[in-house]
Formats: sequence, structure tokens, C-alpha cells
Amino acid sequence: MSIEVRGLTKIYGAQKAIDDISFDVKKGEILGLLGPNGAGKTTTMKILTCYMPASSGSAIICGLEAGKHDADIKKKIGYLPEHNPLYGTMYVQEYLHFVAQIHKLSNKRARVSELISLVGLEREYKKKISALSKGYKQRIGLAQAMIHDPEVLILDEPISGLDPNQLIEIRSLISSLKKDKTIIFSSHILQEVESVSDKVVILDKGKIVADDKIASLSQQQTVGLTLQLELLSEISEEVLQSIEGISKVHKSGPKSYTLLTTDQRDVREHVFDKVVENGNKILGLEVQKKSLESVFKSFTQEENRK
Repeated sequence: MSIEVRGLTKIYGAQKAIDDISFDVKKGEILGLLGPNGAGKTTTMKILTCYMPASSGSAIICGLEAGKHDADIKKKIGYLPEHNPLYGTMYVQEYLHFVAQIHKLSNKRARVSELISLVGLEREYKKKISALSKGYKQRIGLAQAMIHDPEVLILDEPISGLDPNQLIEIRSLISSLKKDKTIIFSSHILQEVESVSDKVVILDKGKIVADDKIASLSQQQTVGLTLQLELLSEISEEVLQSIEGISKVHKSGPKSYTLLTTDQRDVREHVFDKVVENGNKILGLEVQKKSLESVFKSFTQEENRK
């Protein structure tokens, strides 16, 4: 296990930023760390990267305990903090050489060139960092985190500020890196977390409220299914509402309807029968896959946890 967190707690005065959290991440896994603002994501990352001590509990990274072997752990970790600190007066290539020197790399020139190509900075590496967009600054942050080829990557909002094309490239890069690394990253763009993560940990008010693969979390939800129905002609919402297992009907278009079920049972046969019984025809009937967004809401919204 590359990362083992057991009973980790951080207290600021009277407030518990994280409260007795435990989770594991294996080598070759990408963990999405999610939660509302103030849930404890950044605090957790700072403890794992040895930038902040825990109040209690333990964090084992690559067999080394944070708080006891911090210098050795930092050699094994690449960290991109949420607020990416860069020297704006330095040129991109100059800055990466500086970071490579800090890590005492023997192949500085070759490694810097490799990272410039890897994160897509070929057109920008001769420019001053201050002249670059936020998206390119994020790429520099990723490059500095990876330059010493760490075993573990911890990335706090790594895709913040990227345009759609850059986002696809960085998503692909993060996915490709997991072959021989352990990766934890957080993001407010839930679709991106869903597209690259093997599993997620959801924090809320300092506690873990979910820790599993996304598909498994979806199955844990007690809410019903959502069906999208398209008909040849209009039908009364009351007719659809009368179908066994349907809890709510919403007309989403002239001949389109969104149906919510009372539980996880498949009611498509009942829908088909009722539509045909009323002299209509189905042009489309689809059960919507639960998105990470719906899973996230179900675990973090107060009314869903009562």
C-alpha cells in the first residue's frame, strides 16, 4: 500500500478540520478527493505531503510515517498545491532547472526537456512565467511536481484554469502516469474526477462520508432511478404518474418526460405497457446513469443524510 491513513485528525483551536479519517491508496490507483469548500481536502493533502503535522492519527507514505520521516517522504512525493506558487520573474525553463537543482538531479537538462514536452510547454518555455495564462502556469506546476519522478503525486486542483483542449490533455497525462505511481487529486470539476479516478473519498465537515469506487457508491444510494422518455405524441402526466413504481413525473419537452422511480427496480416494462394502453408509441426510453455529481450531492447535502 503506497498510502495508509489511520485515524487522522487536525484541530485548529476549537475546530476539527479533519476528524478521525482513514483510507488507503494502492500503487497504480488514482484517488479523487472530493468535498464541499472547508471539508478538509487541502488539510489532508498538506499532512500527507509533510507541510503540516497532524494533531493525532498516522499517515504512512511508501512505508514511512509522516512526522517522523518527513525529509525522506518529500523525496518520494510530487505536490501541486491549490495556490500554485511560482516565481513570476523567472523564465519557464530557468524555473524548472532551478527545481531540478533543488532535487539534486544528475540529468537536469534532459529531465527538464522531457517535462516541457510531457506537459505541453514547447511553445512557452522561453517566456517569463508572469506572461503566461493560468492554464500554462498549472502545467508548470505539474512539471515541477513530476520533475524528480516521484512515487506519489498529490495534486490539489490540478486542472483549474485549463481550457477544454488543455483539460483533455492533462486528463490524459494524469491517467497515463498511474502505471507506476500513486495519485491523489482533488477537483471541483466532478466530471473530470469521474473520468480518471479509480475510486473517490468524499469528505464533509472533516469526516469521510464515502470511500469506494464510483459505481459502488451509486449502488449505495437509496434514491430511485431517473428515466428519460420520448413519445410519438403528448400524454397526460397523470397517466405516467399512475404507473406502478413511478414517484414523480416532469414534462421536459413537448413530447418528452423525466420519470423518477420510488426505488432501484426496473419499471420500463410497466412504462411501455401504459404508453401502448393509451394509444401512444415510445420513441426513446433510457435509464440515466448516476453521475458523480448526483453521488456527491447525496453524500454531502444535509437533507439527504437525515
